Amino acid sequence: MVLSLTPGVIVVFFVILTALVLFVTEPVPIDITAIGIMVALMVLEPWTQVSPAEGVSGFASSATVTVLAMFILSYGVQRTGAVQILGRKIAAFTKDDESRQLGATIGVVGSISGFINNTAAVAILMPMVTDLAHEGKTSPSKLLLPLSYASMFGGTLTLIGTSTNILASAVAADLGVAGAPFSMFEFTQLGVVVAIVGTVYLMTLGRWLTPGRIPVRDDLTEEFELEEYLTEVTVTEGSPLVGQTVANALTDTDLDVDLVQLIREGRTFVEPLGPKEIQTGDVFALRTDRETLVGLIDTEGLQLLPEVSVDADELERGSADQSLVEVVVAPRSSLVGETLASANFRDRYDATVLALRRGPEYIRKRMDNAELQVGDTLLVQATPDSISRLNVNRDFIVAQEIERPDYRESKIPLAVGIVGAVVAVAALDVLPIMVSALAGALVMVVTGVLEPPEVYDAVEWDVIFLLAGVIPLGIAMQKTGAADLIADLLVLSADFLPAIAVLGLFYVVTAVLTNIVSNNASVVLMIPVAVQAAAQLDANAFAFVLAVTFAASTAFMTPVGYQTNLFVYGPGGYKFTDYIRVGAPLQLLFAIATTLGIAAFWGVT
Repeated sequence: MVLSLTPGVIVVFFVILTALVLFVTEPVPIDITAIGIMVALMVLEPWTQVSPAEGVSGFASSATVTVLAMFILSYGVQRTGAVQILGRKIAAFTKDDESRQLGATIGVVGSISGFINNTAAVAILMPMVTDLAHEGKTSPSKLLLPLSYASMFGGTLTLIGTSTNILASAVAADLGVAGAPFSMFEFTQLGVVVAIVGTVYLMTLGRWLTPGRIPVRDDLTEEFELEEYLTEVTVTEGSPLVGQTVANALTDTDLDVDLVQLIREGRTFVEPLGPKEIQTGDVFALRTDRETLVGLIDTEGLQLLPEVSVDADELERGSADQSLVEVVVAPRSSLVGETLASANFRDRYDATVLALRRGPEYIRKRMDNAELQVGDTLLVQATPDSISRLNVNRDFIVAQEIERPDYRESKIPLAVGIVGAVVAVAALDVLPIMVSALAGALVMVVTGVLEPPEVYDAVEWDVIFLLAGVIPLGIAMQKTGAADLIADLLVLSADFLPAIAVLGLFYVVTAVLTNIVSNNASVVLMIPVAVQAAAQLDANAFAFVLAVTFAASTAFMTPVGYQTNLFVYGPGGYKFTDYIRVGAPLQLLFAIATTLGIAAFWGVT
């Protein structure tokens, strides 16, 4: 029987609708939206039935605490450089064989994502995969989208593969679902089936559908098509620039020009160049357009050097001094919404941005005025020290392998052993996963794998606040009857569909929702509905919870559906439609494979 629209249900639906709009449009970060949801539910307690204690219960949830501990464990492995060492061994194996490169990319990230956070796995492996493509004369676009997709289905192998799995386990347990909370390898057999299906697809039809948006180039200036924007000029005698500092003369100007390097008496100087005083005969490598260049020559006493072409080799002359790298603006970066000018990028990072790639589009003119977006790829020229600082800055992902002398390689056995022990203890039910993960995080510090301050740096606090903020929404849906009402509507399909088809419908609805909003929000919204629907159908609630969990962990059809899709958007030069082209068939295959797998392993009724 369909429930009536009570005032409480109407208020909760209004909160949900508002949350969905904010999650999609992101006028504020999604974790702030989640906190707003939590506050709204408590303020509207007479209708939502969410008390203050229940409103903040997300901070004490086992899911939130477990995800926090897993961030620390993942970072501990990352700080040892273990994954980077593995990457170098893979590069030696794959060489210039695209099939080997693709197979290795899928196999490595899929396996690793089962045991460390899959978002962290992609951030760590993306530089390796990009280098693998360049060295093997393969378009990075052919490998980066499979990297993202494989990390998602790899995350379904174990409970700790994604924060979504952990949250689903906690929500299902709170609702009293038999079989929850999940054990470490509760659904591994289904995860293996899904991983096999995904791997076969990506190696065959998916490989054909994945476009090579980034052509194979000999150097980065050619890849970013900068040939027409890079040139060298010399300062002539009598130039008004002589005697001025670089900062006053060339960088503090409304002209669209960037000084890449200064060459004086055979020596090359790079950032910081601002304090240097300009002398007659100085040679500047500039990034500018032809119109601006003509104006500089006419007004500033500069002379174009004949038949000069500045390429990557030219820019990296004296590689100990400077390098060219691609730098990706990370999700939740503090620079999102800022411009290069407002962020004072050049002075702040001692680095020069030569070009910006946003998906398939390139921006080479007036870059200082372009608002930065998540996934933007910056072509940066900087010293090794500056690049190292960018590499450890969580606002960015450097898309090439950077040697870090501070990797604690001697701690690799300890870090891997600690993660293995956490998995084993939880799998054997000696301790709950929350307790074993917290204990493992503590041991990481005690044994020196991580320094105490690094523990706080390791945690992605926005994810923690997101989890804490959306968990009370599930409580409100359950207590007001909103989940029952949605379940009633979906269960109507059972009048003309068998139970297994209704199970598949829940997968499809959750997958579509996840491709638009946060995966964690999708789990909180859909699991209470799935449990109620199973009860009305007299079906297996655990099966319906698994369908929602797997669908929320695999968002292939949009770049905004999952963080890892955003990671590769800029470096791969992808279009929005590429995700639909490659991801939609994979999403359909997973809907079929997951539904049939659940029915085979656990039964629907």
